[in-house]
Amino acid sequence: MTGDSPLSPPGTDALRFWLKLGFISFGGPAGQISIMHQELVERRRWISEGRFLHALNYCMLLPGPEAQQLATYIGWLLHRTRGGLVAGLFFILPSFFILVLLSWLYVSFGKLPAVAAFFFGMKPAVVAIVAFAAWRIGSRVLRNVLLAAIAVGAFVALAVFAVPFPLIVIGAALLGILGARVAPRSFQVAGPAHAGANHASALIDDHTAPPSHTIFSWGRLIWVLAVGVALWLCAMALLVSLEGGPGTLSRMAAFFTKAALVTFGGAYAVLPYVNQAAVEQYGWLTAPQMIDGLALGETTPGPLIMVVTFVGYVGAWMHAQGVAPWIAGLAGATVVTFFTFLPSFVFIFAGGPLVEATRGRRLFTAPLAAITAAVVGVIANLALYFATHVFWPAGFVHAPDGLSITLAIAAALSLSWFRVGVIPVILACGLAGLFARLVF
Repeated sequence: MTGDSPLSPPGTDALRFWLKLGFISFGGPAGQISIMHQELVERRRWISEGRFLHALNYCMLLPGPEAQQLATYIGWLLHRTRGGLVAGLFFILPSFFILVLLSWLYVSFGKLPAVAAFFFGMKPAVVAIVAFAAWRIGSRVLRNVLLAAIAVGAFVALAVFAVPFPLIVIGAALLGILGARVAPRSFQVAGPAHAGANHASALIDDHTAPPSHTIFSWGRLIWVLAVGVALWLCAMALLVSLEGGPGTLSRMAAFFTKAALVTFGGAYAVLPYVNQAAVEQYGWLTAPQMIDGLALGETTPGPLIMVVTFVGYVGAWMHAQGVAPWIAGLAGATVVTFFTFLPSFVFIFAGGPLVEATRGRRLFTAPLAAITAAVVGVIANLALYFATHVFWPAGFVHAPDGLSITLAIAAALSLSWFRVGVIPVILACGLAGLFARLVF
């Protein structure tokens, strides 16, 4: 049985909540998901525990930022397509505007001694943060020898053979499909853990009849996909016409569309791919600038993948032709953000009605387990890449930078042993770098 208008909170209440969430969504995907769970399930009771976890399990199977997709999904469940658009957009817009401002300040004043010294101190913190992410994720997902072997293989493929990131994702997925047949127990995905269970009734409860807009139909699926493809084609055609052919913005649009389709495992998984293209292939920005961008991304609300906004701004600023650099930077940030998140909205609006069909099927979960294991090796390689540029800024022929190593060790201990938050660690290291460079 289906319902045409399920119980839902007033649109103004939802609007205020999603806007508030956009400004307080610190702490990475785990923190963001915890905030939504506490607010939507426990406090407001807009959605039941079962429905919340059901949506989260689906979002974890998708490429892209799972927390932003979860917000989009719940907004869509509560208030149809307009609710999903509001929830998903408000999740990223505050971070977008903050990062655009920070990017402008960075390229305009980043070479001032005080600012440069502050970023010098933040870089070792980024190395520690990425290494800690690899350790934290690895301790959770590498539950057996097969998954650990996939992680090691991904690390070697990137570090030694420079295999492109999409091929690593495809290879891991194929291993997962094979593993589902050969050793199915080794490729089970651990469910997300949330403290406690809320059994109180919710506006959309476990047994609430599915509303009409959540019922699958081929016509609706084709329509959503057609709209998504049309938006992509129109935006790409506009960029090519404005640039008079393939240019920086159109190349960014094409690359970040591709990146959005292979970002399994969160932002840390795709950052090596973005770094590989933005720094080494296209030369949009330098490795030190990439590290600085990650530090800024860690200190702003919203998904960490928003660091691509910084990449777009700085890359377009550095390659501005015929327009003011700040206009080029704003265009680059907008283009990169649009093409990064467009697939996420399409995935939710097109795939939402198919959630029940994918839930709990090992055919889907086994490739995810293998990809997540490969992500551990990918993140470890990113930590190594950043460490080489931070600890040996002048190359391996010179002695390593002792202060950077000291700050990285202090940051790692603060994160792992003392459980200090990411933002305080970054700010403390930045201040330490400022003090060391300007005083001594």
